[in-house]
Amino acid sequence: MLLTELEVRDFRNVRGKIACGVGLNILLGENGQGKTNWLEAIYFLATTHSFRTSRLSEAIRFGETTAIVTGQVRQSEEITRELRAIVEGNAKAFLVNGKREAVQRYLGQLHAVVFNADELEIVRGTPENRRRFLDESITAIHPPYIQTVSDYNRVIKQKNSLLQTARDREYSLEKTAELLEPWNEQLSSIAAKIHRSRVRFVERLNEALDKDLFGDRHITIRYASSLEEKGDLNDYASLIAERLKLRVQAEVAAGYSLIGTHRDDLEILLDGREIRKFGSSGQQRSALLMLQLANIEIYFAQRGEYPLFLLDDIDAELDYRRIGQLLEYLSGKTQTFITTSKESFVEKFGGNGGQIFRVSNGTALSESLQRTSESLR
Repeated sequence: MLLTELEVRDFRNVRGKIACGVGLNILLGENGQGKTNWLEAIYFLATTHSFRTSRLSEAIRFGETTAIVTGQVRQSEEITRELRAIVEGNAKAFLVNGKREAVQRYLGQLHAVVFNADELEIVRGTPENRRRFLDESITAIHPPYIQTVSDYNRVIKQKNSLLQTARDREYSLEKTAELLEPWNEQLSSIAAKIHRSRVRFVERLNEALDKDLFGDRHITIRYASSLEEKGDLNDYASLIAERLKLRVQAEVAAGYSLIGTHRDDLEILLDGREIRKFGSSGQQRSALLMLQLANIEIYFAQRGEYPLFLLDDIDAELDYRRIGQLLEYLSGKTQTFITTSKESFVEKFGGNGGQIFRVSNGTALSESLQRTSESLR
């Protein structure tokens, strides 16, 4: 897939249109001019959400009511589609060739993977960040999975409400167990699907990890179920159903669900030790990059095409040696969008066919167009 053209209207401070290069695209500008906003707009168009906020209404330009991102996407030599993502207040809408589509059907038209400082929380942050990484990655290659996660979150929310009511009104244990039974049955079924999908994806990540890309020490990952050592994880549906029955009293006392895949984690290990605890900042960055590159390779193996790769302020996260290794690895694979505030970055990496855009006050102007404009003055 290839994003050939991008038009943005009132998404944060961004307005305008750019023609995207097939390989490397560099967005150059001073801090605060909107470079990251362009990446966020691309990510929203591709994934239906932001990598910066869960409230997309915040991305609408101040004083406006609607933000629109439109992209021309070439799927093959014969097929080009227009994608449009709209934010209006708290509502979102997604269109393909002018026809409104449900999120599940829209996903898969375009995909993007992002590497930035915030995404480092996948490596060094809470388990929630790592579960999000897994679920978003699985959804990218299997869009119906988004409904499975949505169904699970709905059941957990309803069950938690019931548990709080049971605790506050001091229901008997027998009555509470009876009321919980239909929710726990749904929880067992959906959690088994999520567990199976995550375990399989982690297996594929381990297979795809290019452990020698940066010459770092040995990095491995492992899916850590909260039900480990509680029974047979190969029969997860039966195991979780059993644990849910045993833990009714504890869940009532807590007032929320203690059992399920929302308690699981992804272990990222450096030479067998947790990198979030024992790894340096540089090793954590390398680990994240290796995870995202493995993610990209899985997407390619599944879909036969590469997603877009978005790298925000990359020279603040990686030194030029590693950036050079990375760009060499990506060459001929992904369409890549990079932001930087440094002219030296452009001088070093922009001369090999890269498309360069200078960003000022939300507007991105192609350097070649800028030269033409200046020559006509």
